[in-house]
Amino acid sequence: MRLRPRLATLAAALTTAVVAGALLAAPPASAATAAFVRTSSWSSGYEARFTVTNDSSAAISSWNVQFDLPAGSTLGSFWDARLTTSGQHVTAVNQSWNGALAPGASTSFGFVVSGTGDPVNCTVNGGSCTGGGSPGNPGAPATPGGLRVTGTTASSVSLAWNAVSGTVTGYRVYEGGTVRATVAGTSATVSGLAACSGHSYTVTAYNGSGESAKSAAVAATTSGCTGGGGGAMAAAPYLYPGWGDPPAPSTVMGATGIKWFTIAFVLSGGGCTPAWDGNGPLTGGTHAATIAAIKAAGGDVIPSFGGWSGNKLGPNCSSAAALAGAYQQVINAYGLKAIDIDIENSDEFENEVVQDRILDALKIVKQNNPGIKTIITFGTSTTGPSYYGTRLINQAAAKGAGIDVFTIMPFDFGGGANMYQNTVNAAEGLKTALKNAFGWSDATAYAHMGLSGMNGLSDQQELTSPATWTQIRDWAKARGLARFTFWSVNRDRPCPGGGVVANCSGIAQNTWEFTGITAGF
Repeated sequence: MRLRPRLATLAAALTTAVVAGALLAAPPASAATAAFVRTSSWSSGYEARFTVTNDSSAAISSWNVQFDLPAGSTLGSFWDARLTTSGQHVTAVNQSWNGALAPGASTSFGFVVSGTGDPVNCTVNGGSCTGGGSPGNPGAPATPGGLRVTGTTASSVSLAWNAVSGTVTGYRVYEGGTVRATVAGTSATVSGLAACSGHSYTVTAYNGSGESAKSAAVAATTSGCTGGGGGAMAAAPYLYPGWGDPPAPSTVMGATGIKWFTIAFVLSGGGCTPAWDGNGPLTGGTHAATIAAIKAAGGDVIPSFGGWSGNKLGPNCSSAAALAGAYQQVINAYGLKAIDIDIENSDEFENEVVQDRILDALKIVKQNNPGIKTIITFGTSTTGPSYYGTRLINQAAAKGAGIDVFTIMPFDFGGGANMYQNTVNAAEGLKTALKNAFGWSDATAYAHMGLSGMNGLSDQQELTSPATWTQIRDWAKARGLARFTFWSVNRDRPCPGGGVVANCSGIAQNTWEFTGITAGF
């Protein structure tokens, strides 16, 4: 019996993803190009980025960029996780499970160089890179420094920066590749923004000779939010009423201050009929009683559909409309403000037809329930979404599914893992995937992200201690993530040396300690 009916071992997931990636025939080497550009510079070094583009009519399952740093230059400490070095030679490899590049699609990797020379001898998949060199023209102004946020309202962000010496005609404020303001001085206000929306800005200086490189970016969020991150529902740990000696929710709420729980799991009770655990009544049973107790104590719930095991609605509902109707039955039964689709395993996550059916169904749910939040939860590698995770994100963007939160489960990487660093790396990979798919800024991508960890010992004996979970929480909170949760409250009890079991964490901890840490999000 599997401890946690949610996530297969990462090894199995990666094996499937690699096989799937291998089925995407790579075009000739010349079909991929890579262009280098500096994104900021200073007296003894610079930040830079290579953008890899698929110029062919077929998907590229992997790419390999290689280049040499000039003599005396080294990669700085903040380099992309995909880079390796041998002396002055640098290799950047995107494995197939990091996601195939569709025709015309691009992806980027960034790095820091100590030294002033640009890379040389660049190749991508054996062919020559394109572009290269620093942006701007001789005689263009230097890059502005000191970009900062000086104020925000519900519809605007005010910025200021340091003046650039020499001949300067004016300054341009960018959000991504779009100019948001052009001014003669060293401050600007970007208006017409949505309330509680995230943005990322850079600034350049220009004159008659050209434009400088973009400054380092700053993030800002407009005011008008009803709560931090995803609001009151942002912290909602999983509670499973049918498993693992479930605690009384009022006891946990009183001890920790938690208000929301994600309730597992809605499955198929036969065909396209929703049922708790696949056999429990939608109302009137144990799950319904648990939800009633949470609401009576002043809290609320997010039902989770799917998980790792069991007979799920996605494969059993014949169409997106039918699946949306099944979701709607649960929404109506409990007056929901949010739903979580925990998409896993080969029947849903690794089934492209079912992936698309779920996304289309959630688009219908959003149309029929204004204001409801839709969450998709899925597994990840240590560097971000797998092939299927990247596909899910790209399809959500292409279909306009309106998914509010993309939540990854950063665990089951393998024993001995550094769970804080691997979680951060996986989250940054998710951010990149969202930016590539939606064209979002860093701040906007973070505002659509969630983390769902596993407290104590994971299935693969990885250790996430209360101290590590606090560190992960603080990282997520500082970046404005929309969701922070874990599997599960049932396991949030001490049993040092107890192993990986259903009703305790396997480590020494205080009772409900992970839930209390999560409530602080």
